[in-house]
Amino acid sequence: MTPKSDKSGPTLPEKVPATFKEFIRKFPALGNAHENIARAVDAAGPVDPKTRELIKMGICMGAGLESAFRSHVRRAAAHGATLAEIEQTILMAMNTVGFPRTVAAWQWALQQMQRDSTEGT
Repeated sequence: MTPKSDKSGPTLPEKVPATFKEFIRKFPALGNAHENIARAVDAAGPVDPKTRELIKMGICMGAGLESAFRSHVRRAAAHGATLAEIEQTILMAMNTVGFPRTVAAWQWALQQMQRDSTEGT
């Protein structure tokens, strides 16, 4: 995933939702602040990138954020997460978020991984 730089906003990965890109273009200071917080959080402790992405999947799943969930599935896989690790992450949330949301997240993950495999990413 090659980041794209926008002169007025933060560096964005190529694959982000169009609405997110539009928001960042309209409010670049907020986009930069968001990116700075994300970097600071990543640097705040010893959790490796793959595990961070798996954790973020769980957070997005609990909040019902499909686009963000798919993004973190893609990023987890890019950092070496296997399908089994992604599925276990989803299953771990079941007792907290409920069966329907778990099944939906599992479907989102499988769809995202299928999409990425056909696009060659």
